[in-house]
Amino acid sequence: MSDQTRKDSLNAELRHKILHHLPAPRLFQTPVENFYLVRREEAGIPEQCFEKPLFGFVVQGTKCSFMGGKEYSYTEQQSIVAGIDMPISSYVLHPSHEKPFLFVYLYLDRRLLSSLVMDMHQSWKQNVTETSSISIAETDADILEMLIRLVDLLEKPAQIAVRAPMMLRELHYLLLISPHGPLLRQLNTPGTQSNQIVQAVAWIRENYAAPMRIEALARHVNMSTANFHRHFKQLTGFSPLQYQKQLRLHEAQRLMLLEHEKVSEAALRVGYESMTQFNREYKRVFGEPPLRDMNRRRAAVSGL
Repeated sequence: MSDQTRKDSLNAELRHKILHHLPAPRLFQTPVENFYLVRREEAGIPEQCFEKPLFGFVVQGTKCSFMGGKEYSYTEQQSIVAGIDMPISSYVLHPSHEKPFLFVYLYLDRRLLSSLVMDMHQSWKQNVTETSSISIAETDADILEMLIRLVDLLEKPAQIAVRAPMMLRELHYLLLISPHGPLLRQLNTPGTQSNQIVQAVAWIRENYAAPMRIEALARHVNMSTANFHRHFKQLTGFSPLQYQKQLRLHEAQRLMLLEHEKVSEAALRVGYESMTQFNREYKRVFGEPPLRDMNRRRAAVSGL
């Protein structure tokens, strides 16, 4: 059996198992921590969210995502790794009831990746020209088999607590030795410039509502201000201040939608002092003022 024939067979098996769990369109947060299954039958409008680092695999269909200032397209049997927290706008192409878009994804564990890199005791050749935090590649059969094993585990809920962590550790290892490996190793190996940016991103995520001084943050991760600014934009598609603004706006949207905060309260909680500025910047990112955006989203959820 050729490698492609094996992958075709594994993908068909995975598709069958996902359809069993998702007989209708749904985003399924599985009992396996950070592991999700997706079925979509309508294209709809682009979905915007601020995502954590993730690995995703397209079982069926095609997805387009705007990340880090660039647009990416990935299709059946291809996988994507987004290695840094960032805003993502995504849509799927031509899904239908007969041929729904099917996708599995896993939020990555940075600590586990860093630990595995250290445990592997290999001298990785760093790609100093790497200027992206996104990787799209054909997917190894070993990774496909691991995804099937994780989906199978959903049928044995009593075993998930013990077996899932071991399987997820193996999946992270397989990603490190896959075509996604160079990017993941660079981002998760202490001492690399990319890892310094990862540390800066973590700081911004924890302190997004506070004022930010670029010079102080650059010193915090042991980089010069100019080098920090340049490398930050290469990996995220934004300047540090633009990135903070995106994070604030997405968090404000979450507060209003899920925690039912008033517009003014959400704006204050994420660090805005001027409502005029908040409304203007919110509309620039999401296309509508915050109150109108909330009304539309809630109506869509309720089916009105």
